[in-house]
Amino acid sequence: MLKFIRVRFILLALLLGMTPALSSADISITIAPPPLPVYDQPLCPGDGYMWVPGYWAYGEEDYYWVPGVWVLAPQPGYLWTPGYWGFEGGHYGYHAGYWGTHIGFYGGVNYGFGYSGSGFGGGRWEGGRFMCNTAVWHVNSAVVHNTYVDRTVIKNVTVNRVSFNGAGGIEARPTAEEEAAGREQHLEATQEQRTHEETAIHDNNQRFSVNKGNPTKTAVTKVAAREEVNGAATPGEERKEANKPETTNEETTKERTTKEEETTKGNEPANKSREETTKGNEPTAKSREETTKEKEQTTKAEVKSKESAAPEKREEKPKAETQNGHREANAKPPEEKAKGEKGNGEKGKSEKKDKDKQQ
Repeated sequence: MLKFIRVRFILLALLLGMTPALSSADISITIAPPPLPVYDQPLCPGDGYMWVPGYWAYGEEDYYWVPGVWVLAPQPGYLWTPGYWGFEGGHYGYHAGYWGTHIGFYGGVNYGFGYSGSGFGGGRWEGGRFMCNTAVWHVNSAVVHNTYVDRTVIKNVTVNRVSFNGAGGIEARPTAEEEAAGREQHLEATQEQRTHEETAIHDNNQRFSVNKGNPTKTAVTKVAAREEVNGAATPGEERKEANKPETTNEETTKERTTKEEETTKGNEPANKSREETTKGNEPTAKSREETTKEKEQTTKAEVKSKESAAPEKREEKPKAETQNGHREANAKPPEEKAKGEKGNGEKGKSEKKDKDKQQ
């Protein structure tokens, strides 16, 4: 672990049964704090919230990262001046942040999101309402209504991840205005902020000895919130939440196909049972076919028998007609009638010829 550590007043704190303030200026160590991790800012949860940037704190013989978070100001008109590490007299001491009506000196450390090293451009108070600068903060205007746009506060500076002020770090000095702000009446970090810091120190993944400068949680939406934003790969990476790719039709089709395949696989036992049932019913189907064939054969036999019986009936019909009375018995055959008719015709013709001769 870290060596050559000198912590002031820690014995007094232990005697009083108190946990020393984690971000107190009384902490003084000989090892510089790690560089600031690069991360994306989560969406502002609502009107009135202000951004408190993440920072390296120290406790239990190790640095640990306190994620950036959205918090509410303790009272209207107050702004948050972040804390910072300063190197002086061979040791690194932490200067705690505070709430005040003006932004004070925070070591020239570029925390981002409106805290570019000097001053503040993330928002301002107007008539008891805190207005968010959407040019600097990640804000959804459909949720946060008190907003404005001011791009003049954006400073084109080289991204510097150094997290301390002094020799070997950031050589910055407070301005007259920042010194005046430092002498004003201040409010310490709220209970919500202290809880947030204490939660970080009990999370081993936030320790530098574990994460090597890449903590698991770099920023969260609210204190004790489960949502987190992972560190960006490069300082200029665009916000992930705002630029999540929309699901395309091809992706949707692939998802549906995958689900259908899984459903089909899940139904394979049922399909197999159906096939087995079908196979089990095959003998029954065969018996039905055989029965149908037998019926067809029986029907054909009956039709044949009827056809064979029909000529016999036709032959018996003339016999029945001869027995129907004397008219049938005395009837002349068709051939005799025809001969008689012919004879009468010839006789009539000869008589006509005789008459013509006599005339």
